[in-house]
Amino acid sequence: MAEFMTGLKRSSYCGELRAENIGEIVTVCGWVQRRRDLGQMLTFIELRDRTGIIQLAFDENTDKEVFEKAASVHSEYVLAAVGKVRERSSKNKKIPTGDIEIEVTELRILGESEVPPFEIVDDCKTAELNRLKYRYLDLRRPELQSNLIFRHKVAKVTRDYFDENGFIEIETPMLIKSTPEGARDFLVPSRIHKGSFYALPQSPQMYKQLCMVAGFDRYMQIARCFRDEDLRADRQPEFTQIDLEMSFVDMEDVLEIGEGYIKRLFKEVLDIDVPTPFPRYTYNEVMERFGSDKPDTRFGMEIFDISKEVSDSGFAVFKNALEGGGSVRGITAKNAVKTYTRKEIDRLTEYVRGIGAKGLAWIRLTDDGIASSFGKFMSEDEMNTILNKAGAEKGDVVLIVADTDNNTVLTTLGAVRLEVARKLDIIADGYNFLWVVKFPFFEFDRESGEWIAMHHPFTSPTDDCIDKLDGNKGEVYAKAYDMVLNGAELSSGSIRITNPELQNKMFEMLGMSDEEAYHKFGFLMDAFKYGAPPHGGMGIGLDRLVMQMLKAPTLRDVVAFPKVQNASEPMTNAPADVDKQQLDDLGIEVVNTVEITQ
Repeated sequence: MAEFMTGLKRSSYCGELRAENIGEIVTVCGWVQRRRDLGQMLTFIELRDRTGIIQLAFDENTDKEVFEKAASVHSEYVLAAVGKVRERSSKNKKIPTGDIEIEVTELRILGESEVPPFEIVDDCKTAELNRLKYRYLDLRRPELQSNLIFRHKVAKVTRDYFDENGFIEIETPMLIKSTPEGARDFLVPSRIHKGSFYALPQSPQMYKQLCMVAGFDRYMQIARCFRDEDLRADRQPEFTQIDLEMSFVDMEDVLEIGEGYIKRLFKEVLDIDVPTPFPRYTYNEVMERFGSDKPDTRFGMEIFDISKEVSDSGFAVFKNALEGGGSVRGITAKNAVKTYTRKEIDRLTEYVRGIGAKGLAWIRLTDDGIASSFGKFMSEDEMNTILNKAGAEKGDVVLIVADTDNNTVLTTLGAVRLEVARKLDIIADGYNFLWVVKFPFFEFDRESGEWIAMHHPFTSPTDDCIDKLDGNKGEVYAKAYDMVLNGAELSSGSIRITNPELQNKMFEMLGMSDEEAYHKFGFLMDAFKYGAPPHGGMGIGLDRLVMQMLKAPTLRDVVAFPKVQNASEPMTNAPADVDKQQLDDLGIEVVNTVEITQ
């Protein structure tokens, strides 16, 4: 039978007691990690709360009723214990409280527990899906509790930093109009306006720009955002964004604020001095060197181009790629010949084909000489020229991709670069920040054959591109910038268009009619008629930032109640059916997809 806390008040957290508390009478509360009965009237209980574990001691001097109660408890029972802090006779150096214990004089069982479906320990071997089903138990594990407390500290430093720099935290609506922002919206049907829908915000983009029009020249918000897109290790359908916008600024001002925030955050939370300013690369540069617009620079293995060197090659794969307007490029994996055997290269080739490339050419520089998948098509001089360009020596492996599409070549090598670095275990520890700037304004969609916006349509083109808008869209660049950490995009932002004529021009270039543009963005276009200040900002992914700071493998380790791969939540079984009355109130009928196809 559970008891009450009446007359008791917790005086200390379990994990905060130390040797200097010896002799004090304390009251602690928590969950039973385990009970040890050693016989001869000697029982110990390890009591756990979010700060750590303390040992409760019961012996021949303990009141009989208290001792018997202690002997009846099991793992995950909730207890309150009163007693004197004393020195432990057998110390435990593995925990901070290992020099002391509590000689219990009063014990109350505040809540009983069934046998949990898994043990509440950090190295729990139970499958993650089962732990997520009982997430409230999984969250009792010290590692996850520590992660969420760490996240809390990050949020606090965030608010402090932006407050001290003149930013005002403003909440924006969660039920908004659906506007194109690059991903599918989550839609919410309206009961009052049947047949009409709200959208959950993919970001507060429109509203924070309206805050600038309203005169709040420095806005920030720790905002909840929603995107209906496929999940992966660093993506959830609902996520948290540190959102900011600034008026009367240029790109340099926004980047300076972002760098200052990171420097302050890492120093206060991790006691790490992050050097600033961050290195800057243009989009074209990172793609050419690393094959990614979010490069990991903790290791080398940069991409080299041998298109010129193999232009007269008799190897059809290279020749066809170049004749089709593409390129031939590669990376050199140093000291990799023992790791990348022929069998391992075959596996890597299958991986490459799985991500869209046609194949992988290779050279292995072994003790016995040069082995290559295309060596019979090359003269000795041609092969030496390639190796010289690759900077390859004995023990190295050269991996080459050729394609008529340069983007395929670069992105494939970017993925291979990461895969090989992980396999060779050459990724250095640490935090490498950088900015990627001067993004293309448009990107060519090969499926549709159309140029589409790489960013939202309110991103400003660079000043030197204004006169090129009627020319080649591939030569138009944006005042856009991304913050990257260790190969992960932490933030994305831009300077916005506020000139109505330029905005209309950009809509036209994106293929939007005046009517379509006004239907989607009329409220913002109208606002810009009333004196819009120049402004820009960015959104920093809080979940992803915390994940990177903790070096956690997935976002699920830093989110309290995450979704799984199919966007469901195992604990509550969301999403779920609703009753017919709720659907009738909304004017919605669910039609079985099987019936539609018949």
